[in-house]
Amino acid sequence: MKLSFRNRIALFTALAAAVTIGLVFLVVYGVVYFTAYSHLDSDIRQEKEEVLHNLRWVGDSIFIEHMTEWEESEHLQIEVNPTFLQLVDADGHLLFRSTNLDKDVLLFDPALSTEAFFNSRIESQRIRQGQFPILNERNVVIGRLTVGISQEESAVVLHNLRNTLWIAFPLLLLILFVATAIAASQGIAPVQQLIRTASGISETNIHDRLPLPGNKDEIYRLATTINELLQRVENGMKREKQFTADASHEIRTPLTAIRGTLEVLIRKQRAPAQYEEKIGRVIAEVDRLNTMLEQLLQLARLENNPVPVKPAPVPLHDFLVALTEKWQPRLSEKNMELGLQIPPGAVLFADATLLNIILDNLIGNAIKYGRPGGRIDCIWQADNTVLTIRDDGPGISSEHLPHIFDRFYRTDNARSSVVQGAGLGLSIAKKLADISGIVLLVKSEHGTEVSLHFQHSF
Repeated sequence: MKLSFRNRIALFTALAAAVTIGLVFLVVYGVVYFTAYSHLDSDIRQEKEEVLHNLRWVGDSIFIEHMTEWEESEHLQIEVNPTFLQLVDADGHLLFRSTNLDKDVLLFDPALSTEAFFNSRIESQRIRQGQFPILNERNVVIGRLTVGISQEESAVVLHNLRNTLWIAFPLLLLILFVATAIAASQGIAPVQQLIRTASGISETNIHDRLPLPGNKDEIYRLATTINELLQRVENGMKREKQFTADASHEIRTPLTAIRGTLEVLIRKQRAPAQYEEKIGRVIAEVDRLNTMLEQLLQLARLENNPVPVKPAPVPLHDFLVALTEKWQPRLSEKNMELGLQIPPGAVLFADATLLNIILDNLIGNAIKYGRPGGRIDCIWQADNTVLTIRDDGPGISSEHLPHIFDRFYRTDNARSSVVQGAGLGLSIAKKLADISGIVLLVKSEHGTEVSLHFQHSF
């Protein structure tokens, strides 16, 4: 069943109301029913007491002393609210019946030894009967008195009430459904407005936002949440556009250098040494381009796929010694020294693979931008589980510090220098640090200091 949201609200409300109203109607009918028959039973008991007051029994014999009560007009007629009396002995033989019974006999159950009430009919008239045992001095049943009174008035009341409830029930549900549908339509009007506004937002006007209602209710929170989502989408689109522009620029630079070098080579015949020099430059640019593409692929994998983190104990000193051996040729080329202020027993709890990539990028960055003949120190602070990588290079100005983890971001000095790089290393390091639960901070005054704050250590 395909219903609109408004009609579903109305339907579910009507169903809930149907159950509630049905229960209320049942309770009302039950109360009226119980009250009506309790009143009839009370009248029967009262009549029984009056009749028994006119009876006398000796042994197993029953005598009627005062016929006045037995000959009252209500016992003679059958038309209007009559009272019927019937007396039988212990064997069920009829001893007396009121004149209004004519030739009819009231139903009785010879097996009952206690008073009982039930419904029956005299011709076409519905009556309420009470059957009462008559006990002698030995508490033995010697007869049974049956008193019947008309229940036509009670039956008519219950019949009318039942019909009224049957008619009122669907009408109430129909009225409630229509009223709820109208109320729901008014209630979801702000949602319809949000839908119309949101459907008009596209890439060309992604900066537009949904209007916020005056009341800070669920609709307000929905609109706020959608606006926040739109802001994240807009920021993502801006980042992707900036990424595309930066990637195009960074890739175009080595391609331009390669093309220019090759064009120079084909202009005229050159000496073998010149060919070797130019081809070496081309190979260097190809390596730079290959490194950039590898870093781009690595960033794409980090952003689009969950990276499993498998923390384990990592001996920090041996770990950094292995990295030092890897970077030794670059250190020797710039005549730089890498100092390890790491206790031999220092152990971290981290993912060794991810930590290797993080430190590889950070130390490589320190070597790249460090001062020739300078020094890089790796310092472990066991008391607060912080690993610091410090160089004595030119440092980074305060205006550039907030952006150094952005993809392709490089300071003006770095872009104008002979330092080769795409500005992706720190982005990769920051991404992996966040995934690993490592807080990565950078400060730069005299030189640059990068600190890794770990959550656990041994």
